[in-house]
Formats: sequence, C-alpha cells, structure tokens
Amino acid sequence: MKKRVFSLLLALVLLLSMSVTVFAEGEDEGDGNIDSGSGGMGSGTSDNKWTPGNDGVRVTIINADTGQPVGTPIDYCNRTQPSDLIHFGKVSKLHYLNGNSLSAIIGGYVYTKPTITLPTIISDSSGSASLEAIKRYFCSEGAAQMIANDFGISFVLLTGGKYKLFLEPIAYFIFNGNNVGMTAHEAALYDKQLSGGLRNKMQSLSHQNLPLAMFLERPDLGLPAFSGNPTTNQTNDTILSSLGMGIVSYVDTPYEPPEPGEADYEYRINTEVITSVTLFSTNEINPDSPATVTFNINGSIHTMSNVVIPAGESQLVWCKWTTPAIERTVTITVSTNKGRLSENVITAKVVDLNKNPPPDPKATDRNDIFTTPPVPNKAQKTSASWSVWRARWHIYWEWESDWQWISDVRWVSNWTFYEGFGWVDNGYYYDYGYWYDYGQWVDNGWYDFFSDTYTAGLNGSSVISPDEKVPTAVGKNMKSGYGVNNKVTANFTTNAPDSHVAGAQTAVSWFPEFKYNTYWRLLERISGIYMAQLEFRRNSYSTYNQRAHFLPVWYPDGTYTVYTWLLDAWTPAGMLSMNLSDYVAVQGSLFDDWYTNRE
Repeated sequence: MKKRVFSLLLALVLLLSMSVTVFAEGEDEGDGNIDSGSGGMGSGTSDNKWTPGNDGVRVTIINADTGQPVGTPIDYCNRTQPSDLIHFGKVSKLHYLNGNSLSAIIGGYVYTKPTITLPTIISDSSGSASLEAIKRYFCSEGAAQMIANDFGISFVLLTGGKYKLFLEPIAYFIFNGNNVGMTAHEAALYDKQLSGGLRNKMQSLSHQNLPLAMFLERPDLGLPAFSGNPTTNQTNDTILSSLGMGIVSYVDTPYEPPEPGEADYEYRINTEVITSVTLFSTNEINPDSPATVTFNINGSIHTMSNVVIPAGESQLVWCKWTTPAIERTVTITVSTNKGRLSENVITAKVVDLNKNPPPDPKATDRNDIFTTPPVPNKAQKTSASWSVWRARWHIYWEWESDWQWISDVRWVSNWTFYEGFGWVDNGYYYDYGYWYDYGQWVDNGWYDFFSDTYTAGLNGSSVISPDEKVPTAVGKNMKSGYGVNNKVTANFTTNAPDSHVAGAQTAVSWFPEFKYNTYWRLLERISGIYMAQLEFRRNSYSTYNQRAHFLPVWYPDGTYTVYTWLLDAWTPAGMLSMNLSDYVAVQGSLFDDWYTNRE
C-alpha cells in the first residue's frame, strides 16, 4: 500500500526554508564515555548535500556535582565555514533539556579551528570514523590543555575532577540550498518543526550518521546509555533522549552497573505517574489494523489502543497510573499486538519521602564550627515534547475495468440453387456480439500519516517567609530559633490531553543547618493540579501545629536559604522537575526577645 507522511506543524522557515591527522601524542588523561555507529550516506543533490569531513564537535564544560553547564560552549571544526551559515547559537543538549528553545541565527557563527586537527567525527559511505581516534583525541592531555586555554580555565582545575567535558558532533551541510550547521539534538528539534522536512532530504546524515557519531556507553549526568541498533535510522525522540553526545571525565569514577533486580525507575507513593516505552514498527500500522499496547501493573491492566505508525517509524506509548500508598516494588510488563517495544519488563521502586524530617530543635543546641554550605543544584528538566501519529485515508479513485463479451448470435443465410434440388440455405451462425466494460470506480487510496506534537513546561517559585507566630519578624527579617514557612507555586503548562500528563505533585526541602543533607521536609499539595500550591506539612513539634520549619537557635546572622526540589510533573517524555530556593535574613536569636522584669 502506498503511503505519505505529513505533519500539522508549521515549518520553521530559515529565510532560505579529509585526510585526518589523528592526535596521539602524550598520555591519555581522561575517561571517554563515548561510543558510535554508522551507515551509508546515500546520494544527495546540489541543494541538499553533505561533504564527508565537514564536521566538528561542540564542547561544553559541565559541573560534575550538579550536572549543569558552565560558561558558553565552544564549537571546534577543521574547515572554514561560510559567513552566511545558518545555525542555532551555542546551545548544548543539556541546555535544550533544561528548557531552551530552538532559535535560528543567520551568519555570525563563531567557531574555533583546533590547534591539533580533529579526527573524523561523522562516518560516511566510504568509511567509518574511528571511535578509538575520537576517544584518544579528547581524552588526551593535549586536548585538555587546548580546551582549558580556549575556555580561560586552568588546566589543573579542568582536570581536577570538578568538571567533565560534554561532547556533541556537529554536521555542516547544505539544506534547501542554504549552508547550515547543527548538532544531532538540534537536527531532531528542527526536523520536528519542519514536520519531517529535514529527514526527508538528509535522512542518512541527520537521522543516522550524525546522531550515531557519539552516544554514551554507560549512563552519566542523568543521561541514558544507548542500547538500540547503531546501524539504522533513528527517530527524533530517540535522538533527543539518547544520541549525539559523549562525556569525558578526568577523575577515575568507575561505573557500577545496576545490581540484578535493581529498579529501573523510582516513584513516590500515592502519585500519578506516566510510564512509557517506545513502539517501533518496520511495517505500516494503520487504522485498519491498529496496535494495542498493554501495561500489566501488578495485575492491573492499562491499554493504549488505536496506535498507528508509518513504516519505519516509532512512537512513545504509555499509561497513566497512580502508585500504591505504601512502599513496595512494582513489576510492569508491557506487550503489543504489533511492532516491537523498547522494553517489555519494567521494575519500579515506590518510596515514601516522608520518613526523615528534622529532629526537634533544642534551645541548648550548639554548632560553633558551622559554615554556610553552597545551595544544591540538581539536574532538572523543565520542558518536554513528544509526538503522536495519526492517520487519515487519502481517497484515490481509479477505474478498474471488467471487460466481458456480450454475445449476439444470428443466422446468416447463403442461399444456393442446386439443379434438380432447388434452393438450399448454406448459411452459418455469426456472433454479432461486442465487448462491454462492466468495471467500476474503486478507491485505491492510502493512509496519510500526521504527526501531532505536544509540549509541556514546568515553572515554579518558592517563597520562604517567617511564620505568622514569629513575634518580631519584619518582612523577610527574623531571629533564629523561630519558624519559617515555604509556599511553593508549581505552574504546569501543556497543550496535551489530561491522559498524557500529570501536574507537579511533590516538593522536598533541604536546609543549610544540615548541609542540605541528612534531613528534609516533604511538602504537601494544598490545592490545584496544573497550578498547584504546596506547603510544609504540619510540624509535630509546633505548639500551634504550624506548617513551619524551625531554625536552630544557634544559626549565625546572615542569609538562611531553603533549597526545594519540585518534581513529579509527568509526561510521556519523562518527569519534569526544577530547583527552587528562597531565603530569610537572620539577625539575632529568639533569646534577644526574652526579658525579665524585676523591681
């Protein structure tokens, strides 16, 4: 059956729509979490083509503790790029995952030609890039020194263990007659905006060799290892989540694989969550015989029906469910009547976070050696996007002939006179029939496939203020020993149906007196679903049963900052979360409010 693939999304119009020297000097200094795959490049046209060797690498320095980018990434490439190059700025995959949007820029592209020539990064039909050469290059002392110099950071600091290098392959090519440059992540985002327009013309580059030039061998920085087929075209969702990246670490931090039976996911008790897997299909799945995906969650059946997918494509499939009210391990089995699933068995650990609140502070508590710790900054994800295929029949009427002979047999006389006998009819039968087309108009159409893209975003705030029972508080100024409130607002926005998503449901706060460790308070959702309000749970040590956290009486004068992690906003593309913090100013202690009145 014929098919065509379309999308309802408007295309982003961009105003326009090697011999390699491998660097092997010196000792290897870093650990390269990089793997690669490849495939043939096929052929191109003058308006849509890539020249092998015209590639590069975007390097971003990452804080190893927080997983957050530091400074502006640098693009390295061996070749001179045209002045009219269309690009998307210096934005890393981690920036995009944290909520940055794709924004095209014409010209003004800044890049650096490395002092030591890059090895081939992207494979082509004539040969594969050398993974070992790439690892050897970026893990070497020489590359580390070059990168440190270019970023303006000392070599010792870069390689001391505080930082990691995040690498992304870049392809420079001609698309629709225009010079463009982009990472694999940007290519996938751009292809979504073009409703598959990039993939249609540059598939072997944009959806195979570019994203498969680098991927993780093992999970790191909250990003997954790639376990798919490294020799085939990849979907946009797979590229966005798992491809086009490598990580270099300068301190030996051996990877410990999960223990047998260890959970794949961790959820919180009594929480609405989305559990998703990817459904792949080699053949077309259409409405005549759609796919049904079944999630069996400890005996409870959830189904996603009427799934349609064009041949060679994939889609996230999911179920929305509520976790148990008590801690337990949940086994989820997933099956489908068509296609192939990325996972068939998922183990989820359901935990209760309300188990470690701070102890009752005492008036006699002391901490004479306290120093204010830095506020944490967990890896966060504040936006997500996912696509759902749908199909519509494309009517195409064709006349299908059915010619049949209509017989009309008649006698044809041929009289002949015979002497002594008379006239004799020596005639014959002749069929005066004709051919008649009994055909009919037949709809020999096909299914057109449309990709509907959905998005979700999480925004929030935390307001720390003195509790209403604090007698001497003025604005955000208060004395130690009293309580503070935390009012968190979580704003979840989406264009998706409710069945796709769940708004933020959980917030957890940590405190400086415990070094943002050891003890924490679980907040309670007071109101709202997509616009939710959360506050501290009522404190069992509070005389008035307030939603308060008490500062230790010994806390020194200065800023008292509460760190809050907002989480459990769920989408088929994963959980959204974000870091929040706010403070009160401490001056004096509650002992200053005590007095005696003697005569």
